[in-house]
Amino acid sequence: MRRCLGLSWIAGAMTLCVSVAQAEVKLPAIFGSHMVLQRDAALPVWGWADAGDEVTVSFRDQAVSTKAGADGKWMVTLKPEPLGDPGTMTVTGGNTITLEDVLMGEVWVCSGQSNMQWSVGASIDADLEAASASHPQLRLFQVPLVSKAEIQDDVNAAWRVCAPDNISSFTAVGYFFGRQLQEVLGCPVGLIQTAWGGTRAEAWASPESLAASPEYKPILDTWAEACSKYDPEQAKQQYEAALAKWKEAADKAKAEGKPEPRRPSLQGDPRLSQHHPSNLYNAMVAPLKPYAIRGAIWYQGESNAGRAYQYRNLMATTIQSWRDAWGQGDFPFYQVQLANFLAVKDQPGESAWAELREAQVISAASLPNAGVACIIDIGAAKDIHPKDKQNVGKRLARLALNHDYGMKNIVPQGPAFKSLTVEGNKAIVEFETYGANLISWYNEPLSGFAVAGEDKQWKWGDARIVGPNKVEISCKEIEAPVAVRYNWADNPQGNLYNATYLPAYPFRSDDWKGVTADNVNP
Repeated sequence: MRRCLGLSWIAGAMTLCVSVAQAEVKLPAIFGSHMVLQRDAALPVWGWADAGDEVTVSFRDQAVSTKAGADGKWMVTLKPEPLGDPGTMTVTGGNTITLEDVLMGEVWVCSGQSNMQWSVGASIDADLEAASASHPQLRLFQVPLVSKAEIQDDVNAAWRVCAPDNISSFTAVGYFFGRQLQEVLGCPVGLIQTAWGGTRAEAWASPESLAASPEYKPILDTWAEACSKYDPEQAKQQYEAALAKWKEAADKAKAEGKPEPRRPSLQGDPRLSQHHPSNLYNAMVAPLKPYAIRGAIWYQGESNAGRAYQYRNLMATTIQSWRDAWGQGDFPFYQVQLANFLAVKDQPGESAWAELREAQVISAASLPNAGVACIIDIGAAKDIHPKDKQNVGKRLARLALNHDYGMKNIVPQGPAFKSLTVEGNKAIVEFETYGANLISWYNEPLSGFAVAGEDKQWKWGDARIVGPNKVEISCKEIEAPVAVRYNWADNPQGNLYNATYLPAYPFRSDDWKGVTADNVNP
């Protein structure tokens, strides 16, 4: 009997040893069949295995081996590969993972808040766009919405081939951008969607980058205070009390034939909020790095409009934190400037949204390989989500095609403010036109320009184009103008373009204190 027990123990031990020796090698979700790898770039590949296990990654004519570290993590870097036929990647350890239909091409991250998350299915011509979405060389990876207080190492997603039956839920801006690139470049394009509606820029920045600057202490302190005061039991009691009042109001509204009031919601733990600093970086950005990419496009800012001055550096910090994390240098990063929104005002004045648009330009100008696409002409007064995402994608594609793919025959953007000179009662603005002369929208009289004297009182100006890159502005009420603004409003109606019909960027020549200058707390 004792001998049998001994043999059983030995057999069990042998089974355990075999199990350990053949522990599964694993990959993060960003590596999968149908993926696109960035062409002509070093290709990091990483994953997990048991400590000390040898792992080999094979692709095309390359085979690179390494051993998992004490924490079970491993990484290899494949040499750059050019375009070519679809290939197979194998990862071998205690088991073998085979990834089929792997393409080399261009990889872009698509991030931001709701206007980047906004789907093809909710945009203009959704039915036509879906019907024509058979693009086998366009590949899609959609990161789910997850907020975490700690850095995560994986996401629950998978690559898919762009097709009519799966495009409707994907980012519209990202899709139209990627489709334009794929058609012009004639190569595969991989798009990684990681976007969440209503979120703030600080949620997308790395924790290290925010902690490193005293400028962001008000943000961090505000959240620390909110987290310290949160009591789940108290929140539950408050919710139940609010729910009881709501039920009474709902019954009364029903009896009177009125709309039902909005149902209260349970206050969530602020530590897990998607608005909390770095939470989206932790869960929706960090797991993707250092997957080789060409660059990133970004549509966000609405949720930071009340803190536009702060956004100047905050957005630059967010961009730099991504670049530092990826370790791939100053990869291109293109923002979408906020569209026109809210009521049209009949007099010139101040605007938080205008200051946020300015902050986007300032943040991009402070970094290499960064830019901003202007869409000041395709918004809507009563909808913060403009449905025309096709033109947003095209304008982002113009920046990338011109700056990153050497297509200098493509005009990258609309006119931008260059300088102001004053001659008597006339203010003359010179623009950078990027190779396409100034025009007004279908030769209509110019609008959208305001001038001010030393008293800082803004008046609408009479403007006219006086050269391929100059506009002259005057105002009968202002004898000595000192400053000019163009399209400086929530929902401006200016009509200055270049000959490619790309709109001029809103600007101001002054640096007078704005309405958001003192706002630093979320």
